[in-house]
Amino acid sequence: MALRVGVFGVGGRMGSAVAHAICDASDLELVAAVDPSYEGIDVGEVTGVDGHHFPVSSEAGPIVDADVEVMVDFTHHDAARANLEFCAGNGIHVVIGTSGFTEADHVEIGQLFTSSNCLIAPNFAIGAVLMMRFAELAAPFFQTGEIIELHHDGKIDAPSGTAISTAERMAAASHDWAPDPVVSETIPGARGASGPAGISIHSVRMRGMTAHQEVILGAAGQTLTIRHDSIDRSSFMPGVVMAVRRIGELPGLTVGLDKLLN
Repeated sequence: MALRVGVFGVGGRMGSAVAHAICDASDLELVAAVDPSYEGIDVGEVTGVDGHHFPVSSEAGPIVDADVEVMVDFTHHDAARANLEFCAGNGIHVVIGTSGFTEADHVEIGQLFTSSNCLIAPNFAIGAVLMMRFAELAAPFFQTGEIIELHHDGKIDAPSGTAISTAERMAAASHDWAPDPVVSETIPGARGASGPAGISIHSVRMRGMTAHQEVILGAAGQTLTIRHDSIDRSSFMPGVVMAVRRIGELPGLTVGLDKLLN
């Protein structure tokens, strides 16, 4: 029997891609869609998916009537927070791709999910998850490291959740980072943001980009560059579908796809 799935923010670029991915999976069924900007419009017209004809709702209430088992959220922080609280209160699993959640948020969210589960991932591209892991493994062998993350000009937060998570993992893997040698910036901010362990994070927002990240590690006489590029939003869909299928196995709150990839 197919798993009944709904999408928050279905009219957005990621939400629409998620709707297509769900419809393409034989073991998943798209049964609900929420997006205030497209209230009352047929989901097929909004997303272009074939064979699905029900109106997009402006709020979460109808997902209960639709017997949704898992909701996927690609909206913005404030909306996602309200959406996950609704899902937790109604025993619905939720997969969150929205960025901006802090460690303090994670603690609060974990306390909400007692009758259903929540997975929050800074990045659903499996290659990006591997990139973060490779950077973590390499960190103890280098004394300097910087992160450059590049996204489309519609991304309004910076740095990205992926960049922050990468820096946190690198910082936890090594305590032998060299101090920044720069004592004066001719233009303030030239060295980027100072992340965990002083690892500099540089954010680029540019037309023509999708989602990209480069980790540069340096030691005496050598550098190592680890880079991942999402050329199209389809790169995130295998991770999203995997999370939807397996969210029922992960009690409470899970952060990142790592547990699904062992």
